[in-house]
Amino acid sequence: MSTPENYTTRIPELLNRDQAAILQDWARQQTHDGTRGGRVPEAEWREQSRALLEAVAAASRGGRIDDVSGPEWNAVRDMLSQVAQSRAKAGFSQSETARFVFSLKQALFSLLQREFQSDPKALTEETWAASALIDNLGLLTTEAYLKAREAVVTRQQQELLELSTPVVKLWDGIVAVPLIGTLDSQRTQIVMESLLQQVVETGASIAIIDITGVPTVDTLVAQHLLKTVAAARLMGTDCIISGIRPQIAATIVHLGVDLGSVITKATLADAFRLALRRQGLGVRPVAVTSPAKEGHGTDSDS
Repeated sequence: MSTPENYTTRIPELLNRDQAAILQDWARQQTHDGTRGGRVPEAEWREQSRALLEAVAAASRGGRIDDVSGPEWNAVRDMLSQVAQSRAKAGFSQSETARFVFSLKQALFSLLQREFQSDPKALTEETWAASALIDNLGLLTTEAYLKAREAVVTRQQQELLELSTPVVKLWDGIVAVPLIGTLDSQRTQIVMESLLQQVVETGASIAIIDITGVPTVDTLVAQHLLKTVAAARLMGTDCIISGIRPQIAATIVHLGVDLGSVITKATLADAFRLALRRQGLGVRPVAVTSPAKEGHGTDSDS
């Protein structure tokens, strides 16, 4: 079914003339079918509905309702994008977000039935035009939702990567980066940036990169480690790589990776002990005094 080329739709006229009635029916529809999902405050979704309907009515006056890509629909597209972003952040699914727009169909169809009840042919044409309009708006909403959801996921992944690569200050002038999981290019960049930032903030001269939690080390992982070490050296910080287990050492030798210029240690404790020595410090056992004796000694002194 298609609308005749010489047919002029009255939908723009009705959208502007009967905004209040359409908005009332649309709000009722959203309340009944649960389009809001209970996660959007009533004042918010009612305002979104009012603003969107007003924007659609204004756009329909100056543009074609069968083509929402024109400049007249810029405000509508921006509004749908804002709605999609807010609902994606609130945890709405793609279908729940799209139903917000598609629920407008019922309110618009009811108006058309009342307006053209005595003219079946006009009712058919207007219903088809209205359906095409809402479908196009729904598609715009879906596209905006996917972009917004992708941005949310990307941001969450970035935050998780940052949380999974902390830089810890162990002592004055000594920091450590405990790595857990796979080390890829993106994560290496975050490790490098976090380490260099901490070096600037603390003035650390020694950085320990602990790979005890890295399951495997291949050529790519080794290259990432070397890049991080090189970047730290440019900042005047020496690096020690700890967590070199026997199987990882054998793999590195088998791959022919040259770590000759990098100090490596089997454990984080060994690396920390070396870092302390380089700082002119050391660890030695001390006699442990019981709390009771400490208290007695204090009383005697007094």
